[in-house]
Amino acid sequence: MPVRPTEPAPPGPAAHRRGREVRRRRREDLAGYIFLSPWLLGLMGVTAIPMLISLYLSFTDYSPLIDVMDSQWVGLDNYERMFTADPSYWHAVRVTATFALVAVPLKLAAALGVALLLNKALRGISLFRGLFYLPSLLGGSVALAIVWRSMFNREGAFNSFLALFGIEGQPWVNDPTWALPTLMLLAIWQFGAPMVIFLAGLKQVPSELYEAAAVDGAGAWRRFANITLPMLSPVIFFNLVLETIHGFQGFTSAFVLSNGTGGPVDTTLMYTLHLYNAGFVELNMGYASAMAWVFLVVIGLITVLLFSTGRFWVHYSDSEGK
Repeated sequence: MPVRPTEPAPPGPAAHRRGREVRRRRREDLAGYIFLSPWLLGLMGVTAIPMLISLYLSFTDYSPLIDVMDSQWVGLDNYERMFTADPSYWHAVRVTATFALVAVPLKLAAALGVALLLNKALRGISLFRGLFYLPSLLGGSVALAIVWRSMFNREGAFNSFLALFGIEGQPWVNDPTWALPTLMLLAIWQFGAPMVIFLAGLKQVPSELYEAAAVDGAGAWRRFANITLPMLSPVIFFNLVLETIHGFQGFTSAFVLSNGTGGPVDTTLMYTLHLYNAGFVELNMGYASAMAWVFLVVIGLITVLLFSTGRFWVHYSDSEGK
């Protein structure tokens, strides 16, 4: 007598629940990718693909006046020219390094000092916080740089202020000695963004620590050195990384104050300004692309260096907040 094949048992409730869970997760994943698609398209179209194209162009003699396919492959010639045959390149490196090493620490010091002054529960303190933050809202605007150049011309407002005290003014933006310090002063003045971050960090420092230190007889300086700075070290590190990168990327102010020349006598020739002139003035986009990639690698190495030193002086609270 033939044996009938056994029919599979119908799925139970547990299998139905697993199936519904899988379908729900797939719908959620699809919705997530749909919402992310504008950012992904922007990342590919505005950042990733142009970066890869610029990497290719850095090995060519490409000029905007010719078609990309007509550019000739020159290998490492652009990089060799950069390091051995372009004296303006190393001058721009020195100017940019000087600017970052001087302006960034002073900017962070000013931001922390003002944040300490504004960390008070006083009437109208929010107005002062907004006023100190206002210059950072203007950021790297061309209008602000034009105003700054006008203020520090020979007939500018700063010299008029000095004249009230009988001090003879200088053509600050046109003097090779004072042009770069004037540029640094503009960067330092825009301390509002790190100030707000420092202010948020100060709000997280427990007041009990200051009270206990005061009871033990610690003065203001000891409380600052032994409580404020260690508790703020992660915030200081965060601001240091961001402002260092921003300091090396300075362009707009140097361009406006020097009318795009990096003058006087190349004293404000920042790296990014030299890169701009190579690509958009001299129309040597292949060389400019090589400069951009070296710049990217150097910024990455500086960031890695900062992170490697952070473990020696940055103190993070544990899970219990200690």
